[in-house]
Amino acid sequence: MLGVGEMNWPASVTIKEVGPRDGLQNEKVFVSTEDKIAWINQLSGTGMKSIEITSFVNPKWIPALVDAAEVAKGIERVPGIVYSALVPNRQGLERALEADVDEAAVFMSASETHNHKNINKSIGATFPILREVVQEALSAGKSVRGYVSTVFGCPYEGPVSVDEVIRVSEALFDMGIGELSLGDTIGIANPKQVQDVLDILLKRFDARKLALHFHDTRGTALANILVSMDMGITTFDSSVGGLGGCPYAPGASGNVASEDLLYMLDTMGIQTGVHPEKLLAAARFIQDKIGRALPSRNLQVGSSDENG
Repeated sequence: MLGVGEMNWPASVTIKEVGPRDGLQNEKVFVSTEDKIAWINQLSGTGMKSIEITSFVNPKWIPALVDAAEVAKGIERVPGIVYSALVPNRQGLERALEADVDEAAVFMSASETHNHKNINKSIGATFPILREVVQEALSAGKSVRGYVSTVFGCPYEGPVSVDEVIRVSEALFDMGIGELSLGDTIGIANPKQVQDVLDILLKRFDARKLALHFHDTRGTALANILVSMDMGITTFDSSVGGLGGCPYAPGASGNVASEDLLYMLDTMGIQTGVHPEKLLAAARFIQDKIGRALPSRNLQVGSSDENG
């Protein structure tokens, strides 16, 4: 086994900000449309190159994002940034295209029970719906990203077979997605498990087309990211402030905080293009709107420095 000093660190990493969608979707406090727009505009000034701004899921399922079209149309678009949105089906795609998002993100689970809870369909029944979305989005000149949830464990079924992850992943790539984000939906993964799973997946898929999406439920997200980087992954999803959680994954707490990930990468000399102070300002902004302390360590350090 390699020692720490022998690990293979990349020269640069892409951080994909998912806070405005994955961060807010499970919040009890409704953040106003104006505040969402102001927050995304702040994030656009941080150096982030990809921001997932909302979800075009039926509002009755995700009421926190009922204003998806208004947000997408109201933000100031900065050239060079990809503004993406989650799209569940053809109706959602039509709304997303009308709002002129740059990228459609499609999603499904590697476990049947979570897929049923999340999408209300079996995995097999989800494939044709997503294939139609992917093909229509590509025809409209949009890029398409895929998400696979419960890669490292399911809140209902427990361990998930890597074979199931491969089956779902291959189906999504066959549809034409450009990148696949592998989700630790309930924050259950550990570094050895991540290593074992990636060891298998990287024999089938190009590391440049994979991203990792870790939740920090049990405090292992950064450790899992280190292992992923060592194995050649250079794209990671994160959420400002550590916001987030899945409505259909009981007990799932927030994503790894963008500013915690950025601090680690910056101090390791790994380039991201993201400005720490601007990112912290965006985190403080949304923390104020949510009205409670968010789990981000760097946000807490900044607050104690100000109060101390």
